[in-house]
Amino acid sequence: MPLNRDQIAQRISKEIQDGFVVNLGIGIPTLVANFIPEDKTVMLQSENGLLGLGPFPTDDKVDADLINAGKQTVTAVPGASFFSSADSFAMIRGGHVNLTVLGAMQVDQKGSIANWMIPGKMVKGMGGAMDLVAGAQRVVVAMQHVDKKGNPKLLEECNLPLTGTQCIDMIVTDYGVIQVTKEGFLLTEHAPDMTPEDVAKATGAPLQISPEVRPMS
Repeated sequence: MPLNRDQIAQRISKEIQDGFVVNLGIGIPTLVANFIPEDKTVMLQSENGLLGLGPFPTDDKVDADLINAGKQTVTAVPGASFFSSADSFAMIRGGHVNLTVLGAMQVDQKGSIANWMIPGKMVKGMGGAMDLVAGAQRVVVAMQHVDKKGNPKLLEECNLPLTGTQCIDMIVTDYGVIQVTKEGFLLTEHAPDMTPEDVAKATGAPLQISPEVRPMS
């Protein structure tokens, strides 16, 4: 069986180091915050001007004025700071975000990503995604491996409007962990109930299999 959303997020949390500034996108990426070890000091950053995002509030702690970039109500941890979105984007564009985790509709073998619109469908805008893929020191994608019809979302070339080109370092899907290398996709871990060959069949581009490939823990 493929992994669930929480398991994808839990695996990505292992990429976060002590002292990191991390930006989490909407969807599966927000769940990563639930799995950051307590012994690590991590500051979560939001494009709308908050460094030090805390967990989602309980009903009695909701403050409608305290929201993240996805307009969800949030909390702030001790030591958090508030600033303008201009300063927030200066932080991103200046390379001060160590890691960003984003969702995606498509990623191709060169590490290009499409995650902001499907032509013909209403869209609010790109948000901070273009800045994040260009400015963050490392970019990890959290996504489903195939769409609802079973079509691959990891492709030789994206056919949706791009958010960024050649900018993705690693992809964690419900099928496994894929590194983006100069030679293309490299499978390093696979879902425990799947084989590397299963993952390759569901990928719309050549998938190299690492000699040290192992089941995801």
